[in-house]
Amino acid sequence: MKLTDPCLSSEGAEVILATSSDEKYPPENIIDGNSETFWTTTGMFPQEFIISFHKCVRFNKLTILCYLVQAIRIEKSLSKDPVDFEKCVEKDFCYSEGELQTEEFSFPDCQATYLRFIIKSGFDHFVSVHRVMVDGMAEDM
Repeated sequence: MKLTDPCLSSEGAEVILATSSDEKYPPENIIDGNSETFWTTTGMFPQEFIISFHKCVRFNKLTILCYLVQAIRIEKSLSKDPVDFEKCVEKDFCYSEGELQTEEFSFPDCQATYLRFIIKSGFDHFVSVHRVMVDGMAEDM
């Protein structure tokens, strides 16, 4: 089976919740496949967003492209609804002046129907998430 990126809107992924909204930088930009577009927070922390998959997704690696994120927690759920999340990883990022942060996480044989990203803090009042990518495949549960 060929690995794809189930975190793309073209593959059926949706951002079903985002705690900030700016019409110029909507949360849907996270899953549009273009690292030039982004979602931006609009102030205080924590901020979060949830990505929903159209099927259960099995993956080994997740990559997030963001800017000025200081600390993040990533959780997953296998439920039919966005509930019962469990922690996958929590990490503090390094500050990178004027360039995107690219953070990769390895998960041995992880499965999820939802991913929740909690941005616990930022290096500024506003941070941006440009893209989330998953190396995996959608499958029937």
